[in-house]
Amino acid sequence: MKRAAAEILREYGPFPDAERINGVTYDGKNVWFATGDKLKALDPESGTIVQSIDVASHAGTAFDGEYLYQIAEDRIHKVDPKTGKVIATIPAPGNGGDSGMAWAEGSLWVGEYRAHKIHQIDPETGKVIRTIESKRVVTGVTWVDGELWHATWEGEEGDLLRIDPESGDVLQEVAMPSGVSGLESDGGGCFFCGGGSSGKIKAVRRPGHTGK
Repeated sequence: MKRAAAEILREYGPFPDAERINGVTYDGKNVWFATGDKLKALDPESGTIVQSIDVASHAGTAFDGEYLYQIAEDRIHKVDPKTGKVIATIPAPGNGGDSGMAWAEGSLWVGEYRAHKIHQIDPETGKVIRTIESKRVVTGVTWVDGELWHATWEGEEGDLLRIDPESGDVLQEVAMPSGVSGLESDGGGCFFCGGGSSGKIKAVRRPGHTGK
């Protein structure tokens, strides 16, 4: 297994009216992050907040190319970012123990923190399609180039882990300077990592990538 220290490319925040970062996603232009009662959009180039939506946002956040998905306690809300309206709601698989969330291959992938699980679910119904067991707690989830990564946060420590989606074995480990509360790839050489109660977001180089 490969283990390395995180290379921090940039740090954002803390932000006004955002004491916590509960989840992060990327829409191809902006980084959206959950603060508890709002979803905020951050321009990663300028570091400024460009949009805010009033919606319950207690854990993971995802984007399917058109809509945002946001965990709110034991539910997942589908949110239209253009209007800020919740247009659909499905049950969350962890019944309130849910953490990170990602969109990939037409499914939502939802972390269940203490159960050390990642559930692939139908975004229309919430039905669990399959479950991946991890060896660690799950606080953020992202797929990039066929690789499944998830974040951890135990005590004051955090990691980014690439795991085998069949066995759950850890294939690669990136040590973070603190716990991670949300993880998303930009589709290239960067991970965006939520910093929980620090109210900050870190941009971290994806291992093996020399570009941004």
